[in-house]
Amino acid sequence: MTTNTPQQTVAIFGAYGHTARFLIDEFHQRGLGLSLGGRDPERVAALAEAHPYARTHVATVDDPASLDALVAGAVLVVNAAGPFGDTTGPLIEAALRAGIHYIDITGEQPVTRHSFETYRDRLAGSGLLFLPALGFFGGLPDLLATAAMGDWAAADDISVAFALDSWHPTAGTRKAGARSAGKRMTVSGGRLVPFDDSRDVLTDWDFPAPTGTQPVRALGTADQITISQHLKAPEVRAFMNETPLADLRDPATPGPTAVSEDGRSAQSWLIDVVVTRGAERRAASAVGRDIYAVTAPVVAEAAVRILAGRTLPSGAACGMRAPGEVFEAEDFLSSIADITWSRRWGAVTPCADRSRDRKA
Repeated sequence: MTTNTPQQTVAIFGAYGHTARFLIDEFHQRGLGLSLGGRDPERVAALAEAHPYARTHVATVDDPASLDALVAGAVLVVNAAGPFGDTTGPLIEAALRAGIHYIDITGEQPVTRHSFETYRDRLAGSGLLFLPALGFFGGLPDLLATAAMGDWAAADDISVAFALDSWHPTAGTRKAGARSAGKRMTVSGGRLVPFDDSRDVLTDWDFPAPTGTQPVRALGTADQITISQHLKAPEVRAFMNETPLADLRDPATPGPTAVSEDGRSAQSWLIDVVVTRGAERRAASAVGRDIYAVTAPVVAEAAVRILAGRTLPSGAACGMRAPGEVFEAEDFLSSIADITWSRRWGAVTPCADRSRDRKA
């Protein structure tokens, strides 16, 4: 376990949300001080009672002074409050005023794209790190893609496929999906182009055992944004198996249910990233449980590495960045006890991209 002095404090905005409970526990276990904030006074009061070791603040995005109070004395702020289209800008500005690092956990592709387009050049000389979409979507696939690329300078295609045995979404996930509708992009021909919902073709993806072949649909995801920031490939695609998508489409699907004392659900997941170059294929995959809970150790590991200066010794160590630009991907993935990951290399086969159209 990595420990830090109590004088190092992390601020969390949206600290009473579903994923934030895992973040609080993870940071506390790693010996970091906490400053917890959110918009609802009653829920913030409940936070104070549940976590007497933490500072608490009522803070809102339309009151910069309240955000400044939340991050005062902190070395890093984690934005865990959706809708992220409303919160990322104000929290990034608060981090800049305070001179501290920033991480958010959005999985919303339009928000991630906007963050990079708006802030990447502006923050390049800030001396601070800003990591958007550092979680199950965005962060983990980016690290897996970086590990799969290895020493390749470029690839022909990077494809990310998600297999979930179910998806009981939080209210925030449903709101994010509604906000992102019609705004998603994909990387094709080396540039971002609008995602064409009319080409919603069901395909098969050959996931590693024991998951095996699953029907999948193409998506526009945050991973396509993070990956395309630093890995060179004209095509960056994303897919998800049909079962969790059916859960999301059903308004009666309940939210996540804890099956253990730590609050985790029984949901299992697999991420499979396949990179091709000519006749060669490289791939990396990871498996774990609960897509919301796994965000916490990823974010906490990133935070302690940033605070300890364990980032890649290049210009990537500041500004708005994807995690694969900042951390040694293989070492980072291996440090997360909540996941099991592996890498495989080989020659392209007739189904090398691991997806193929289903026959009607």
